Amino acid sequence: MKWRYILLCMVGVTAGRTFSAIAQERANSTGSSSAAAPAPTQGIPAAPAATPPSAMAKSAADGNCGRCHQAPHKFPPRVMATAIRHMRVRAMITDEDMRLILRYMTQ
Repeated sequence: MKWRYILLCMVGVTAGRTFSAIAQERANSTGSSSAAAPAPTQGIPAAPAATPPSAMAKSAADGNCGRCHQAPHKFPPRVMATAIRHMRVRAMITDEDMRLILRYMTQ
């Protein structure tokens, strides 16, 4: 009987967290579509509207990776993702920069 109660509590907590996450995601998606301009992320200056994502990715890679490394070699995306995750901690790269750099490096 004790195990059934514990299992029921765990299922209840999991269901509650799942519904809370879904509700929060819906609120964020409806709230962000009505906003006039999205707030810039921390550490990344707001880019002009005419800047293509590839140019932003190149500047992020040059600014973060280029300080210590030469031009990148072509690696499979899986290997590059692992390397960038490790360097994110060492170089204090933001999540957005990490995604831009990964996209740039795997093109």
